[in-house]
Amino acid sequence: MVTHRGGCHCGLIKYEVLAPLRIKVNQCNCSICSKSGYLGLIVRKERFKLLCGEEHLVTYTFNTGVAKHLFCARCGIKSFYIPRSHPDGYNVNARCLDPATIESMEINPVDGQNWEKRYPKGRAESYPD
Repeated sequence: MVTHRGGCHCGLIKYEVLAPLRIKVNQCNCSICSKSGYLGLIVRKERFKLLCGEEHLVTYTFNTGVAKHLFCARCGIKSFYIPRSHPDGYNVNARCLDPATIESMEINPVDGQNWEKRYPKGRAESYPD
């Protein structure tokens, strides 16, 4: 496990996340992920630390309202959010991580268009550690 740093495009939002050198990310086909090109790295809450910019985050919700999509108010980038599948953790956009600490990235397709079939209990049972 290493500390990766990331943030939004303009630099107002900065964070650290504890994750492996070789990360596994999800490429979801749901409406918001596919339109934004999001590559999600799901992490436990205790492995994420917002360093600055909380006051510049804007929240967007839709459908059930459980997921909290957080955008930078200045540049509009969603570098992380609170996912419906893991509402007690974070989904970090791997495209917003500094590449220097990433040894490799495995991209796994996820069928978010059929979310209810993937998570019949309304959320994930565990973390992908």
